[in-house]
Amino acid sequence: MRIIALLPALGLMVALAGQSYADEIDWTKVDAALGKSASVQGDVHRYGIPRSDLQVTVDGVTIKPALALGGWLGFEPTTGGVVVMGDLVLTEPEIEPVMTKLLNSGIDVTALHNHLLRANPATYYMHVHGHGDPVVIATAIRAALAESKTPFGPPAQPPPQAAEIDLDTAALDNAIGAKGKINGGVYQFSVPRKDAITDSGTALSPAMGTATVINFQPTGDGKAAITGDFVITAGVQGHNRHGRGDGRHHRQASLHSPHRKGGPLANCGDGERTPASVPLRHMHSGPPLAKSEAAE
Repeated sequence: MRIIALLPALGLMVALAGQSYADEIDWTKVDAALGKSASVQGDVHRYGIPRSDLQVTVDGVTIKPALALGGWLGFEPTTGGVVVMGDLVLTEPEIEPVMTKLLNSGIDVTALHNHLLRANPATYYMHVHGHGDPVVIATAIRAALAESKTPFGPPAQPPPQAAEIDLDTAALDNAIGAKGKINGGVYQFSVPRKDAITDSGTALSPAMGTATVINFQPTGDGKAAITGDFVITAGVQGHNRHGRGDGRHHRQASLHSPHRKGGPLANCGDGERTPASVPLRHMHSGPPLAKSEAAE
């Protein structure tokens, strides 16, 4: 009974220690190390690293960065520094030099996979995980990305954000059961899980990549290019890999875990490498050019 009573107190102590460290972090130095400014979502500093330099097409449709080319890094304070998780968008020739620098710097690579099927040029998504001093980690990741063509210069002035999009967003909101938002010409959903998700004892915010994300890029006539990242527990046997109960079909682009715990990278099929024995996984659904019928 005494041990059980101590557990909530221990959790509170960890949370307070993380908050104490958050107050000490000089985020301007982290920004400078990465060459980016963060959006702050609760305790998380999240950095967008879109591959705006790439012109990627799938079946003749030009993919907007907000649909499936938006790399990111999330920094969440915890005991002993920060937990860092993120998703780096790379072309095939960039994979080896970037991965080598990351691993040599002590940054874990927890998955390597594709989100888009039939993309030209082929793009890949490298999940990273780190824990420690935020400036040191930011410097290491920035140095690794210097081995790629990821743009870090001043961003071009974005066009005014459209207030409307060529989709029946009310019908999509109703179908998903959440309110989406327009971003970069794409209608985006981010749906957090109801259960708490932790990494080595640290509770992770949805901004750290633990929310299910579904993106819709209009392609005309109420149709959309769609890609998604479903956060599910390990028991995925009930998911039909190649179809749905109503006869319409999809393809699963990858299944992986973005978390470090669980062992070394292991080959999990579909050209993906990911840690084994991890209870929480992401499932990327495709193809991104499946026609949306929710708005019809």
